[in-house]
Amino acid sequence: MSDKPLAVIDTQLLLDWLVFADPAAQGWARRIDAGDFTWIACPAMRREFAHMAAHPRFARWQVDSERALSIFDRHAVCRDDPAATHPLLRCRDGDDQVFVDLALQHGARWLFTRDKALLALARRARRLGLEILKPGP
Repeated sequence: MSDKPLAVIDTQLLLDWLVFADPAAQGWARRIDAGDFTWIACPAMRREFAHMAAHPRFARWQVDSERALSIFDRHAVCRDDPAATHPLLRCRDGDDQVFVDLALQHGARWLFTRDKALLALARRARRLGLEILKPGP
């Protein structure tokens, strides 16, 4: 395994990058390409991203969901779904708990997100060695 720090990226940021081509996502996406950290994900995250990338409400963006998923598969190191919800760090949005659990289970340094429910956990997560933050440019 690589000695690069591990990071988890939430679905909204992946949509910004791979569906909406948001210029704000390009800086941290370049960090993925450069190998500055190892992005880890799990099957549940991939399923959620695949579902969202193909969602009819995004049709006007003419999403190439196969391309988006191939980029996901090329860059994300897939780990098993987390075994259990972390007892000390529970997200008020149960759908987002998998991001926290995967990060803590594998000792990730960062969880990149714009989600308010996840960002609300930042101070408590820091005590456990996980930085939950909005990605910079």
